Amino acid sequence: MTSSRRSSLTMAPSFKLQRGQLRDFSRGIRSRVSTGAMPRSQMDTRSYMPVPPGVGTEENVFSLDDILLSQERLPCRTESVFPGLGFVDKSSDSRHIPEGTKMEIPLWLAKGLYERKRRVISVELPRVYREGWRTVFGADANVVDLHTMGPYYYGLGSQMLHFDSPENSEIAQCVLQTFIGRFRRTMDSSQNAYNEDTSVLVEKLDCLERALFRAGQSGLNAFQLWEKGLASHLTASSLVTNYRKRKLADLQA
Repeated sequence: MTSSRRSSLTMAPSFKLQRGQLRDFSRGIRSRVSTGAMPRSQMDTRSYMPVPPGVGTEENVFSLDDILLSQERLPCRTESVFPGLGFVDKSSDSRHIPEGTKMEIPLWLAKGLYERKRRVISVELPRVYREGWRTVFGADANVVDLHTMGPYYYGLGSQMLHFDSPENSEIAQCVLQTFIGRFRRTMDSSQNAYNEDTSVLVEKLDCLERALFRAGQSGLNAFQLWEKGLASHLTASSLVTNYRKRKLADLQA
């Protein structure tokens, strides 16, 4: 087996876009610039524009968070023989992957191989979503270090619903209640930390919670500037300005 073939099987998925998708994306960028939602100076100076991750089980191919999430490894069990792919399992010298082999594969590969009708692989629950840890989250979710357990706890939990499991309803309920239970504390801490080191406050937060914390900090800083009279002056929306220009042009015509 050549090294090029090995690398092609282990590297991350290439998110290929159709021509229509690229056209729609470029139109969206241009519309945001023309309406003033994105300043031209910002577009020119930033090499990468942050894109929010997808919601629930959906994914956004432009989001770095979703790309990193797709690399999370899941414990799986093969339900059929994989001929000629023995090199993937480093612990075996066989040319083939026999049925019943347990291994960890990335989320993107597990979703590609998983089929409900044709049993190719079965996906096992990661440790943090099993009954023992669900009991811990139910007792007090605030004491759990989600960043150590997995920086994409909420995102991966939503993606696990792609796979048929009798515990899916319990997993969904646990993820939801964990978010609700930790949300208030996350936002309270973000609103009460002004001009101080926040590394201790965010070290146990999931990536989604860190994004919420940054949003809270941004709102706090904006409020402090407004309270001190340092906020920028209110200006008319670019939509209103453009409408006035068009109306004036119609009158002159």
